[in-house]
Amino acid sequence: MFEAILLTVSMAATPLLLAAIGELVVERSGVLNLGVEGMMIMGAVTGFGVALMTGNPFLGALAAIIVGALFSLLFAFLTLTLVTNQVATGLALTLLGLGLSGMIGESFVGQPGVRLPRLDVPFLSELPIVGRLVFSQDLIFYVSVFLTVGVAWFLFYTKAGLTLRSVGDNHTSAHALGIKVVRIRYLAVLFGGACAGLAGAHLSLVYVPQWVENMTAGRGWIALALVVFASWRPLRVLAGAYLFGAVSIGQLHAQALGIGIPSQLLSALPYIATIVVLVLISRNRRLTMVNTPASLGRPFVPDR
Repeated sequence: MFEAILLTVSMAATPLLLAAIGELVVERSGVLNLGVEGMMIMGAVTGFGVALMTGNPFLGALAAIIVGALFSLLFAFLTLTLVTNQVATGLALTLLGLGLSGMIGESFVGQPGVRLPRLDVPFLSELPIVGRLVFSQDLIFYVSVFLTVGVAWFLFYTKAGLTLRSVGDNHTSAHALGIKVVRIRYLAVLFGGACAGLAGAHLSLVYVPQWVENMTAGRGWIALALVVFASWRPLRVLAGAYLFGAVSIGQLHAQALGIGIPSQLLSALPYIATIVVLVLISRNRRLTMVNTPASLGRPFVPDR
């Protein structure tokens, strides 16, 4: 029973971790993309559709990455090239993704999906508890963990990571030093979109291997809150994703045990936890001001 709970927590946390780690890189570059929900839902419907038509869930995951990146490219073009408002453009991207996914996925409703298989490590996967939890997971789970560690190393131990952070902290000074601010932000936004697309694919290929309209259910917004909750630190994002995943799964088990609390309130627990975390963070203004990229959400217009 305990092992099953841990497995479901890891499945619930993986899409949150992927979407949040991608958005963390985007925000570290000084861009605020509120379209995570839209990119996730497009990744979910694309991954499910391609996997269903080809019978290959790995192709579905790859297609989800590409679609997420393309959606983020649209956002980047509008905000970085045409210098539109980042908040309004991100919200529009979310609405576009929700509407377009509903139209594309209409014929997929009710059809059995193709589940992404688990990758069993010989001998190690047979260990009690740790075996299934660590050595018998799907490919996207391992990608999420390695990406988190890789992003932490990239941001704080490489010259390219320092350049990215300098763009987010002060794009004017970075431009004066000859750094290609717009190019770096394009790459960061593309990375964030690819991660969000893969997060959506995890929902429709692993978590619930079927297509349900609006199946992201606000997870993109939770991922955005996770970045702030983690103070823009990758390893804190990892801890926060599993914390929120535990809250999500906890409310399901509470309902199954018949606890005398309205099911609607239990279902709202992950989002209530998100609001509480954001309120607590906002009270600690010093922590927020120190860690927030100074150029976050501010437009950059290079000298012509």
